[in-house]
Parts: sequence; structure tokens; C-alpha cells
Amino acid sequence: MKKYTILLLILIFSISASAQKENKSKETKTETKGTTVLISKNSTPMELAKAALQAHGGDKFKAMKSLIVRGTADISGSPTQVIPATFAMILAGEKYRLEITNPFQPFKQVYDGEQTYSSIPNFTLPPLNRLGLPLLPKIEEKDYVVAALPDKSKKIGFRITSPEGYYTDFFLDEKTGQVKGYESKYTYGERNITTAVEIDKFRNVEGILIPEKYAQRFELGQLTMYSDFKAKEILVNSEIADDVFTMK
Repeated sequence: MKKYTILLLILIFSISASAQKENKSKETKTETKGTTVLISKNSTPMELAKAALQAHGGDKFKAMKSLIVRGTADISGSPTQVIPATFAMILAGEKYRLEITNPFQPFKQVYDGEQTYSSIPNFTLPPLNRLGLPLLPKIEEKDYVVAALPDKSKKIGFRITSPEGYYTDFFLDEKTGQVKGYESKYTYGERNITTAVEIDKFRNVEGILIPEKYAQRFELGQLTMYSDFKAKEILVNSEIADDVFTMK
């Protein structure tokens, strides 16, 4: 069961979606709500967050009613061992559904807006909409905190913390304002967990940039694992029946 739990944790932290060379003379202009924002090491965290939101679709991203992503994942703990898996993620407002299929332990987790359901008794994972890019449209909402990166990194970026205390550090591409990577640290049970994602490719779906191909590093104590994800299908603003968010 321990091995299966680790596998599921890797998948959930990755599904939720690179270091840049420092150049102090470079700035990138990104239109944000009609205001020009200069992206640089001197930009405030909120300026950077607004620039990133605009680069990923701006108002279209904020107004997105639903998102469906289906694809494949290859997970490895060594160069010779690769675990194949498929995933499906469905988001609609605060509701979500996650399905993971793999040779060891298939898994489903659903949140219907009030309660979380898991296919494995006494086992739930952090909320899908509190990790990674789903945080971007919430930067100006109450109880979502935008702050500077905690360390004095040479990367241009910012941190978003959800009302529940989950946080993600975002790193931006200086030229485009797009999120090129992000990192999160959590406490799950008594374990400290770190996950870092590098996005290799986006897909523009109805004016919104969604990660299509990305790699992830997952650290859990003395264990480090890697995964490569590829989205096969990405749908935005599709009609989703309410019964999708029930355990069936």
C-alpha cells in the first residue's frame, strides 16, 4: 500500500500542470487589464502575478467555466523502471474529478462542492484546484495571498497561498510572462513533500494556455521520482453534467 500511495501522490501533485538566466537589463511588456506591466526583478509579486495571468489568457482564464484534460504519464524511480499510467482531470468551478489508471492501484477522487469522495477508504489527496496553475485566476480573490518568493532566487516569480495554506511558487519566462515552472512543498501526514514542475509545451485552447507537456520531480524523504506527462485531449468550457462529480 505504501508504494501505491507514493505513486498516487506523485500523480496528483503533477496533474494540478525552468530556471531562467538573470538579465537585469531585460524587461518584458505584458498588457494586464489595459495597464502595461514591466516584468523584471524589481516588479512586485502582484505585478508578476497579473502579468502571468494575462499571458495565460487573462479574462478568458478567469472566466473559464470548466476544464477537461486527459492524457498519459510515465513515472520512473530509476533509469530502468518506468510505470505507465493514464489520467483524466475535470474541473468546474470548485468541483473536480480525478481519475488515475495504472497497473498497481486505480484511483478516483471527486469533490462535489461540499464533500470529497475517494475510491480508497481513509485516503484523500490535497484539493486539485489548490495546486499549480488553477491558482492563477484567483490572485485577487479574498484569502488568496500573493507574495514574493521566500528565498532570494535569481528566478523571476511569486508565491500564491490558498486559504487552506497550500502554496505554489511560480517561475516566469522573462520574454513571455508565461509560467515555465512551479514548485510546492507540503506536509502530508508526517512527511514533508516537495514537487517541482517544468513545463515544456502549452496548448492554446480558446485563448487560454494550458500545459500540454511537462516534467516533474517528486521528493519524499530519501525517495526521488520523476514523471513525464502529456495531455492528449484538452477541452475548455464544455458542458459537464452534475453526476460527473459523484463517485460512480
